[in-house]
Amino acid sequence: MTHEEQKAILAIALFAAFADGVKDDREREEIRRIAESLAAESGAADLARLYQDVLLQRLSLATAATGLTDTGQRQFAYEMAVCVCDADGRLSDAERRFLDELKPLLKLDTAQAELIEGEIDGMVDAAEAAAPGVPPSANAWDRPASAAQQPAAAELDQSILNHALLNGALELLPQSWASMAIIPLQIKMVYGIGQAHGVALDQGHIKEFIAAAGVGLTSQYLEQFGRKLLGGLLGKAAGKTFGKLGGAATGMAFSFATTYALGQLAKRYYAGGRTMNTAVLRDTFQNLLGPAKNLQTQYLPQIQQRAATLDAGQIMAMIRGGTGGMG
Repeated sequence: MTHEEQKAILAIALFAAFADGVKDDREREEIRRIAESLAAESGAADLARLYQDVLLQRLSLATAATGLTDTGQRQFAYEMAVCVCDADGRLSDAERRFLDELKPLLKLDTAQAELIEGEIDGMVDAAEAAAPGVPPSANAWDRPASAAQQPAAAELDQSILNHALLNGALELLPQSWASMAIIPLQIKMVYGIGQAHGVALDQGHIKEFIAAAGVGLTSQYLEQFGRKLLGGLLGKAAGKTFGKLGGAATGMAFSFATTYALGQLAKRYYAGGRTMNTAVLRDTFQNLLGPAKNLQTQYLPQIQQRAATLDAGQIMAMIRGGTGGMG
């Protein structure tokens, strides 16, 4: 895949990220940071400008789509767009209109588009079915806890590590939709940590907590995708076969560090009576992220080994409720 083709696919993913029209300034800033980070890592300065070109409409969706002439790349670009739109939940009307506009630009027929959407919708359905559903009381996520349980710290640490290893492995898989499992598994991890401290929350409040830490749902998926694309983990035809890690020994298990730091943040937050405000949550997460990135290098062989053993059935089972060894 050429640099220009990578840019075209990344541009389409950025268009998808902004398709709903409701991204707040915090999320836009996070997406800008991702574009600059990817540019720095790849040595391609023009990627940093790509964000502005899309946001300011200096580049059109049609022009980006025209840059892809290979059928496999066009299908892959649509798959990426659907994944980015679905990253924070079900498609909005604006996102649906965006995808309807994108399909003919990529010269996809209805059957091709429905096949792609069906794979991704299956993952979203499983995630929604497994989402924590305990009705919260008003402002439950930031209210000081009453007499909470005191879980064993070692058990929580092991559970956080297991979730981080699994999510790092998912990021190394060549299948684009495999990363769709990362956010639901992070939600389940945070829910489990809260539950261990005697706090039961629903999916909405957990998403609020994750966002308050500075981990945007759409931007997180966009970063995972961008690292895969520019790191060569994604092949010309989007790599549909499990068991192929596609050059995974690049040390790009970004989701390990994010998941590990998020788990440690949740442990501190719930153990401390949920008294951290948004600024403290964000600062604490950033302080935890550095050591977590060091750990991901240490655990990379285990992450790669985990990735080599994963299959689609296991991933779906873990999202639906089975731990798959996460503990």
